[in-house]
Amino acid sequence: MPVFDYRFVVSAPLDAVRDFHRDTRALKRLTPPPVFVRLHRVEPLAEGSVSEFTLWVGPLPLRWTAVHRGVSDRGFTDVQVAGPAAKWEHTHSFVPLDAGHTEIREHIEYEHAGGAMGLVTRILFAKANLLGMFFYRSLVTRWHLRSAS
Repeated sequence: MPVFDYRFVVSAPLDAVRDFHRDTRALKRLTPPPVFVRLHRVEPLAEGSVSEFTLWVGPLPLRWTAVHRGVSDRGFTDVQVAGPAAKWEHTHSFVPLDAGHTEIREHIEYEHAGGAMGLVTRILFAKANLLGMFFYRSLVTRWHLRSAS
């Protein structure tokens, strides 16, 4: 099973990082171009809350439904219950380093679907694409939290 890990530090306290990720606008903010996100339903982040959305990758719509698990002040996990991958579990962990700095740790465990969709996920979730996506997310997160410390 493929695993992807990414870490970065923001100049913001833990509560600001937590609040940024709990904002229902976070998914749109964190999705890098040229992908477009259409939100169908995004419940406030809580144990068992659901997000339904479509990622448009060019002309290809990828419909997702994710349920949030393990929600705490120090992170949460998005579990795909319907979507393009056979499995997708994305854990966001927030580790306070000091009063004004927090490390954000991203950990993804996933499996590719079979058939044509498996080809799509192998391209989308290739290591280079994931690195690019999470580098973008780190820049956006830092920008939004720039005045939080």
